[in-house]
Amino acid sequence: AFSAVAPVRRVTQKFSSHGRSKTAPRRRMAAVARGVPAVNGGDAALISTTPEWADLVKHKEEIDKTHLRDLITDAERCKALTVEYNGVYCDYARQRVTPETMKKLYALADAADLKGKINAMFSGEHINSTEDRAVLHVATRAPKDKVINVDGKNVVPDVHEVLDKIKDFTDKVRNGEWVGATGKPLTSVVAVGIGGSFLGPLFVHTSLRTCAEAAEGARGRQLRFLANVDPVDVARSLNGLDPETTLVVVVSKTFTTAETMLNARTVRQWIIAALGKDAVAKHMVAVSTNLKLVSEFGIDPDNAFAFWDWVGGRYSVCSAVGMLPLSLQYGYDTMSTFLEGAWNVDEHFATAPFEENLPVTLGMLSLWNVSFLDCPARAILPYTQALAKLAPHIQQVAMESNGKGVSIDGQKLDYETGEIDFGEPGTNGQHSFYQLIHQGRTIPCDFIGIIKSQQSVYLKGEIVSNHDELMCNFFAQADALAVGKTDVQLRSENCPDSLIPHKTFTGNRPSLSIMLPSLNAYTTGQLLAIYEHRVATQGFIWGLNSFDQWGVELGKVLASKVRSSMNEKRTKGEKMSEADGFNPSTTAMLNRYLEGKAQLKYAEPEDVFPCDLIDSDECRPPTSYV
Repeated sequence: AFSAVAPVRRVTQKFSSHGRSKTAPRRRMAAVARGVPAVNGGDAALISTTPEWADLVKHKEEIDKTHLRDLITDAERCKALTVEYNGVYCDYARQRVTPETMKKLYALADAADLKGKINAMFSGEHINSTEDRAVLHVATRAPKDKVINVDGKNVVPDVHEVLDKIKDFTDKVRNGEWVGATGKPLTSVVAVGIGGSFLGPLFVHTSLRTCAEAAEGARGRQLRFLANVDPVDVARSLNGLDPETTLVVVVSKTFTTAETMLNARTVRQWIIAALGKDAVAKHMVAVSTNLKLVSEFGIDPDNAFAFWDWVGGRYSVCSAVGMLPLSLQYGYDTMSTFLEGAWNVDEHFATAPFEENLPVTLGMLSLWNVSFLDCPARAILPYTQALAKLAPHIQQVAMESNGKGVSIDGQKLDYETGEIDFGEPGTNGQHSFYQLIHQGRTIPCDFIGIIKSQQSVYLKGEIVSNHDELMCNFFAQADALAVGKTDVQLRSENCPDSLIPHKTFTGNRPSLSIMLPSLNAYTTGQLLAIYEHRVATQGFIWGLNSFDQWGVELGKVLASKVRSSMNEKRTKGEKMSEADGFNPSTTAMLNRYLEGKAQLKYAEPEDVFPCDLIDSDECRPPTSYV
């Protein structure tokens, strides 16, 4: 039963243009995880076969006759194309849409049974059909009194059992009750993980570092992340740290992730070399479900924090994956507020009518840009340095979720899905890639602004504060993309004819603007959930499985083959040959790599960390860098 949030009523809309009934029918929940149910009850059809899709294809011809410089002057349209929820304000009047476009997009959402699919997700149905799993990252931030069932069991008590354990442990570490092997308090934390175990927590950490309330709780503490298997990342992550005061959090659900476990073994050896083998149990904890391997590694299973197979890695920041290291840094109370912000948007996503639903509206706009306006990318442009790691996180959330070429039923798609996500905080990005955005390819932009800055600077003699200067650019860039500048305007400014083609801006480049009242733990949670559910909306409409990631597997398999061959060649001091099964290009590159190392042949097994294998007189151990 779906009782996590209030029951959802289907939005009733009138759409006479495509001949459907005035009230959209409810679809069978059994078909919810699939594509669009076929009229004859057969296999699910692609969304592109529906009348609603065809209606949008035809409608695009009308939109192509418009220009944003004209549309943006329509006050009624501008008023209609905004959506606001609990302090989060979004203006999408600079998208290439009209209110009629939005009606047609919401009709497409209804044709795809978006509401039913949202209900199925919140109800714990196994909508990740290729892995036969529920998709319930929303449960990781659900309040204690909510009921979310998976296979007949309410999982919310399990979630809060882990959260209570996190609170108890992090409180003990932070107040000095839990100390290291030599009795010193543990004030530095290194979180070892990759992918979703790294990008999501790093985004939140970066968002909160200069938030006054959060920073107060972090006084005297530091949090670092070790993700890349590159030993350079190891060196930088451990640079300047004291093993006696360092706690390591190893994040790996199965405790078998190749890169993470190699990094974990490396950091373990760093601790053992300084403090002895027994120190591992006091200086290392785990976020994992494989208690056997955790114990064999040397970590006390009592210090393992669980999460579940219904939490995907890129959606796991609200689980122990993010909550443990972030609570160690900022305190559990701050991070509990972060969960509240995310859950606030979860409820909104599940219950609000489409026209008032922020993630749904944003998802439908992205779908319109990708599948109908042929825009291949999206720029995420936060006008606050504190959101510098938002774009890298959403890169994974969006591109790993919706970077698919087949439907959830395995049918090849006949329409484009997914976006190439990238971004940089303003105004840095303006001096980097905005040239292309203004005069090159059309790339829809998300501008994100903060009304009240985390830091305030106003110099005597300046006409605006530093933050006001930043936000002036936030407002101006969106208008510049929409309106552009014509040759007529340039001539009126006496621009030389030879420069007119170079200084002309076509405009009509779509963007949307999101404003938050401030950036703190609560609004960071809101922003996270908005983007997560926006991605889910797109996937649900496109008929994808947004919750698997088979595309990352092939490279891992091939890397295993390279690993075995490299070990053999290093051990024997040999070069690669055709007999090793690699193509000529890869064979040549491998041999160039093998020949270029200072130590071609592996020595007798011993721990080296890490300078003994680096061909440089300048190499120093990682703790020696200043």
